[in-house]
Amino acid sequence: MAPPPEIAIPSTSVSEDVGSKPYTLYNITLRLPLRSFVVQKRYSDFAKLHSKLVEQVGVPPPEPLPGKHWLKSTVRSPDLTRDRQVALEKYLRTIAETPDRRWRDTSAWRAFLNLPSTSTTSSAVSAAGMVRPAATGAADPQTWLDMHRELKQNLNEARQHLSRRDSASDSGNSAAVAEAGSAAHKVLLRAGTLVANLTDGLRRMQESNRLGEGEIRRRRDLVSNARMERDALEKLSTSISTASASSSNPRNSSNSMTLPAEKVAILKGVRPTTGRVLGAPLPETAQTKELDNEGVLLLQKQEMASQDEALEQLAEIIRRQKALGLDIKNEVEQQTEILTAMENDVDRVNDKLGVARNRIKKL
Repeated sequence: MAPPPEIAIPSTSVSEDVGSKPYTLYNITLRLPLRSFVVQKRYSDFAKLHSKLVEQVGVPPPEPLPGKHWLKSTVRSPDLTRDRQVALEKYLRTIAETPDRRWRDTSAWRAFLNLPSTSTTSSAVSAAGMVRPAATGAADPQTWLDMHRELKQNLNEARQHLSRRDSASDSGNSAAVAEAGSAAHKVLLRAGTLVANLTDGLRRMQESNRLGEGEIRRRRDLVSNARMERDALEKLSTSISTASASSSNPRNSSNSMTLPAEKVAILKGVRPTTGRVLGAPLPETAQTKELDNEGVLLLQKQEMASQDEALEQLAEIIRRQKALGLDIKNEVEQQTEILTAMENDVDRVNDKLGVARNRIKKL
């Protein structure tokens, strides 16, 4: 029997639907034997699922559904959101891991998690039920990382299909060549959808200020590298017909000579060096990738002007710190003089007390 899917709720997000009241969305991550994906549900969806499970099975699930809070809102209460997130994850995991399969075998459970109607081990999960939640879930930082991890898995899977296609082509198995090429094409289509969703998620996170500029730039570079890798794999996946035509036409043999070297580099996961290279072979960034030489020069001047302005601000801060240090020094000197005068006064008082004691002894 196939193992149940691994279910977790690593994060939550707030809906951004225009014209409706904001509500909390729980990002449910499912890891199947061959792939993983994210489904977003609100608390009312969990309540409907619980009612349908009770209706279809006849008994409630082994773990109770956390109750609704009538005085607090999860949108305004992070503590309530966290508690409900943990309780809902426990609710789903108990149903997924209990030996009793009655609740897992219901249509309500499969529809809730966008699972296929035949078997949870199938890798062909309903794409129509996942495209919109994945695009929306990419606006959550943790869900974004899960989707990027899935994108890397898709690229590796496409690379494996292309390697099998080339092996089948060398052995003359045309059926295996067509099958592996079709599988690689499907995986690359999913990777293209993930790249678009990740790019849109970065835009939303930047607009909502959920991540700092440095982290946004780092993730944008990750998406850019993955996009370049996917484009190179897609180019390689369509090169089989070109290579075949070149082998039958001697005029095109010169164009096909560079294909094996490119193929080895791409299948090994080496990132293709596309775009403009100035001086040393430095990688392109999201800012310079679409610029020509004049644009790069203008961008460099702007960066230098920004650095000069930051340097002036730093110098002004240092000047203020210096003035503050001098003021502290003068204050310490004044306090030292006051303490010295106080010490002298104490000495005089002690001398007078000694004289008074001597007089008292004489009396």
